Formats: sequence, structure tokens, C-alpha cells
Amino acid sequence: MPLTPTETKKLLERLGHRPRQSLGQNFLIDPNVVQKQLRLGLLKAGDIVVEVGPGLGTLTEALLEAGADVYAVELDRGLAHYIRQTFVPKYPDTLHLLEADAVLQPLAGLLEAKGTENLQYSVIANLPYAISTPWIAQVLKQPVLPQRLVIMLQKEAADRLVANFGTKSLGPISIVLQAAFKQAGTHAVSRQVFYPIPDVDSCLLVLEQKNTPHRFKKETLSLIQRIFTQRRKQLGNLIRQEKNRTEELAAWVKALEAVGIPLTIRPEGIPLDSWITLDNLFI
Repeated sequence: MPLTPTETKKLLERLGHRPRQSLGQNFLIDPNVVQKQLRLGLLKAGDIVVEVGPGLGTLTEALLEAGADVYAVELDRGLAHYIRQTFVPKYPDTLHLLEADAVLQPLAGLLEAKGTENLQYSVIANLPYAISTPWIAQVLKQPVLPQRLVIMLQKEAADRLVANFGTKSLGPISIVLQAAFKQAGTHAVSRQVFYPIPDVDSCLLVLEQKNTPHRFKKETLSLIQRIFTQRRKQLGNLIRQEKNRTEELAAWVKALEAVGIPLTIRPEGIPLDSWITLDNLFI
């Protein structure tokens, strides 16, 4: 059961812990939101779940009580100690806590513990705002993708992830994510359900792995990143700047022609299926 604002404040005082804005430490205090996360996660007993930044354990405890096998990663040493002392003794077989940076350990040590063969898992997490995009980028590089993600993040960040092609919100992370996952739901979350209250509203974003998720080649990912650094320029002008990559660009131009993309288009105007076709033709 999530703590009330008063209970949360008292617990933090007892722990001698001041929420760190740099780590996005805003603690969930609404039980309805926690239950919503579990429902959206389609959680069943025995499911493997990755959680990022368990904090005071509000979501963690709910996941454990539902019978999940939880792999959690927490950077803050004090909060990791609290989780270890409070919940690990109660759930010694199903709570696996890793004290580490979630961007460096995006799956909380799951792959090291379970391996990759026949592995299925979900992510249900209240992402610290500061790491949401780099964390997702790291998850997308993992050898095994999650079947489902239910992630709480800043509304603006959620909008970027599922941005429509042809809009200014679209970026490299949007392309890579949408090639592998489809949006399965969103749920607006008020800033008032956190302590301390953040400056922005949040969003619960639900993503499901596609039947045939596409994983871009490293070379294509690098090219996407480069051209989006100057996204206002036409694609032809961006390509002409790449003078030191003649062979690579010849393949790129050939691939563009193959899918009928004009060189006058800007990066965000290229549709997803064309990016995937380019990736299959490229290099």
C-alpha cells in the first residue's frame, strides 16, 4: 500500500534522506495508480518483471505481492539499503536488487541471472525523468527485448517516444522504439500523486513488442543519429556533407532511390516502413 504524503515525509526523515531532484526522486503516493500499473502490465504470478528506481518500494511491494519475480535496480545507496532491509527478508526468492546505474544496467542484472534462451519478461517502472530516454535506448540494444513495458515518465518524454512520423517531436529514439514496439495504451497521471510534487505531469505509457520487432543495424543507427542532429536540413544536403563516407553514402543514396524517397525530404518525413526498408538495403 503506497504511503500517504505525511507517511512518506516521516519515513524519509527517519531515513535521513532528502529527495534528490537530480535523480528524479518523486515518490508515488496513490494506490490507485499502482493498481493501474499492475492491471496494464497484465501481471500474473510467476512473471518476471524489471523495475527501475524502486525508491521506497511502493510499486516493488505491489509487484511482489502479486507474485512477480522482480529484478530491481536502484542507484541511491540509502534507498537501496532500505529496500534490502525492508523487502528482501520478506521476499528472498523473488526480489533481486542490484545497486547500480540503470543506464549501465538497464535490466537490473536479469540477463546475467537468467540468460537469454526462452527469456520472457516485462518492465513495470516509474522511470526517473532524467534517465528515461537513455534508459530506453539501452533497453532497445539488449539481446532480448521485453514483451511489454508499462512505464511512468514525463508526459513530454512519452509524447516523443510515440510521436507521429512527419512531426517535429519525432527523433531517433521514436524510430527505433516504434520499429520494435506498438503503443497499447496511455494513462494521464497528475503531478499531485507524487511527493515531492514535480513540476510536470506524467503519463503511464504501455508498449507491446511487435510480432516481428525490427532491430536496426549499428551503421543505420549511427546514420539516423547523425542526420537528426541537423533535422531542419533536407536529406540531400545532409548526405552531401558526409564527404568522408563515400562508399557508405553511395549505398544510402541507392537505398533511398529504391524506396522512392526524394532527397528534398527532411529526416522526420521518412515513414517508419521506409526506415526499415532502408535498413534492410543498407550496408
